[in-house]
Amino acid sequence: MAQQGFDVVVVGAGIIGLSHALAAARRGLSVAVIDRDRQANGASIRNFGFVTVTGQRAGRTWRRALYSRDVWERVMPQTGIPLLHPDLAVIARRPQAMAVLEEFAAGEMGADCRLLSAAEIEARLPMAAPGSLGGLWSPHERRVEPRTAIPALAAWLERAHKVKFFRGTAVRGVESGVVDTTAGRIAGRHVVVCPGPDLVTLFPERHAAHKLRLCKLQMLRLAAPGWRLPAAVMGDLSLVRYEGYAAMPAAAALGEQLKTEAGDALAHGIHLIIVQSADGSLVVGDSHHYAATPDPFAPVEVERIILREARTLLALPESLPVTERWTGLYPSSPDETAFFEFAAPDVLLSQVSSGTGMSTGFALGEEGIAALLGEPDPLETTWS
Repeated sequence: MAQQGFDVVVVGAGIIGLSHALAAARRGLSVAVIDRDRQANGASIRNFGFVTVTGQRAGRTWRRALYSRDVWERVMPQTGIPLLHPDLAVIARRPQAMAVLEEFAAGEMGADCRLLSAAEIEARLPMAAPGSLGGLWSPHERRVEPRTAIPALAAWLERAHKVKFFRGTAVRGVESGVVDTTAGRIAGRHVVVCPGPDLVTLFPERHAAHKLRLCKLQMLRLAAPGWRLPAAVMGDLSLVRYEGYAAMPAAAALGEQLKTEAGDALAHGIHLIIVQSADGSLVVGDSHHYAATPDPFAPVEVERIILREARTLLALPESLPVTERWTGLYPSSPDETAFFEFAAPDVLLSQVSSGTGMSTGFALGEEGIAALLGEPDPLETTWS
């Protein structure tokens, strides 16, 4: 017999699972969330906490990011999650990079972004390394601390929306109406499976159909440098990785230039992002290595390249110590940034397959619950 009954049972308590739980709970539905870990421990806390809009793939992914950013802004005051800094500064070090930014700024996704001269970069970012040619300033981004934001979001869902959490509970199987777990069988009128990097326990054939593999990323934290960033920072390498920039015609020339000047960074999938935490420390990264089962190691050579590239963007003290190192793991598809589909009647499988969970997850949760309930596309409406 089923232990308890809920309108919606969500498998997975990462940002994607919590996003579906929020979408269901705000409709007045009873919700349970099941996770094998006792606390948030996966990719949802091993990231920049950077809600990225500018540079996302054009079309639905970009719209998901805009939608999710708006949900973050509504949720943060209610959960007590602080905004650490808004905005994004993309610093161009090469003429080819400046050309990409100029093309991007002229398009739809460049709306409200501002091209900056070298002097304006220096004025807005006095900690920028010498030699920039200019850049792009975007007002669309937001930054939270994922290690505290994810637990705070879960606690708020439990407190304010009466979401029931089953932690330290493994899911052994899912079928229409029932989730079989180590805590017993839990009934759900609707079930949403958000398994993150676990591609083999539930619906492995569905994951295989989407050509999913795992991506290992490598990140680090630097001690506080003594100044405050007014925005997240990216550079030239990001312009050939983020699809919104990489689709610009000028990106081809930048890619060729980077092969000559930073080929080792490209080989390790490094695209530089630097954000700052409340204690002043800097989170820097990241790299991307793909495999069916990535190894757990973080090579010092990758870290060396990350730090080298970071110093081309910001004037970091040479003696600034690394205080933490970690890796993350997320599913990746060569074809799509996210998907949801019915794996069985009233059973939805939902995955972000591009490392954009913090940026697009809230929208995906709304889409998934709307699909289960037969509602219109939520990206065509306003979140309320």
